[in-house]
Amino acid sequence: MEQTIKSLTDALSAKGLNDRSREVLKHIVDAYVETGAPVGSRTLSRSLGLGLSPATIRNVMADLEDLGLLFAPHTSAGRLPTDMGLRLFVDGLLEIGNLTKDERAHIESQCAADGRSLPEVLEEASETISGLSRCAGLVVAPKLGEPLKHIEFVSLGPGRALVVLISVSGVVENRIIDVPAGMPASSLVEASNFLTARLRGRTLEQAQTEVLRELEEQRAELDNLTTRVVERGLASWAGPQGAGKGGALILRGQSQLLEDVTALEDLERIRQLFAMLETKDTLVRLLDLAGDAEGVQIFIGAENELFGLAGCSMVIAPYSNSQQQIIGAIGVIGPTRIDYARIIPMVDYTAKVIGRLVG
Repeated sequence: MEQTIKSLTDALSAKGLNDRSREVLKHIVDAYVETGAPVGSRTLSRSLGLGLSPATIRNVMADLEDLGLLFAPHTSAGRLPTDMGLRLFVDGLLEIGNLTKDERAHIESQCAADGRSLPEVLEEASETISGLSRCAGLVVAPKLGEPLKHIEFVSLGPGRALVVLISVSGVVENRIIDVPAGMPASSLVEASNFLTARLRGRTLEQAQTEVLRELEEQRAELDNLTTRVVERGLASWAGPQGAGKGGALILRGQSQLLEDVTALEDLERIRQLFAMLETKDTLVRLLDLAGDAEGVQIFIGAENELFGLAGCSMVIAPYSNSQQQIIGAIGVIGPTRIDYARIIPMVDYTAKVIGRLVG
């Protein structure tokens, strides 16, 4: 992080961004985070306390706009930070705060096991971080890796079925798969019975090769439709894309993202984001993003295609098991004007708490 800040400071200096320009940028971002409204030169002249006239402030703002760090939403309006301006602020100018003792205690108490299953703890963690941050909270849960007790296929209507895996400790994971049109209920029952008999007491990875070999050798007395359901059920967990990655996405507090939405097109972008978050491919990408470097990762607006369309930012941190293997991630998604100084340490601390629990 120190190297990043230094390189950004050097870059800003090379572009002529002096201390005065940095101070103006910082105040504009602070105001944007607090109100979401553009900031004018007269307002800045009064709040900066540097004895600068509105005309001088306007010149500085014009220079920042030329550098792509600010923009004017309307002809006569004040200025707002661009995604690039927010990135420079977060990496080079942000003073990260500390969680209060009460906030740390609240996170620890809400995420405590207290006889609850791991999925219940992770759901509570997502709820907690959503409430504290006033953003959507997300948790990439660990992939189910313990022995299984039961697998079941449940019809969701024409062409779709829900696959339910239940471990010996009661952990439940669900996936939605496509099934052949006109699939009779008896085929789903047969597929459930076939896999449960072969998976009970074993992990999915332990049994997968044997099950697939049995299907290929046609030793299993299954009809063609049932065989296809079995294959798709296995693929939903152990396909080549995302094998060994996170098991499920827990998302809470989605309504937090809708509070400031007024335009219908913005509402549709948020809905598209939620839809993308439900896909397995996105789940794998989230875990990869979180694990690209140690500690908290921050993605602002258009820097990432997943969030750029919705005009959102994500702050996310991985958590590891006792072998220091990254097995999941926790974070928040909110508007680009989220309170980074408060949320960054919040995500970091919650990830460490979860890591201790799953270790």
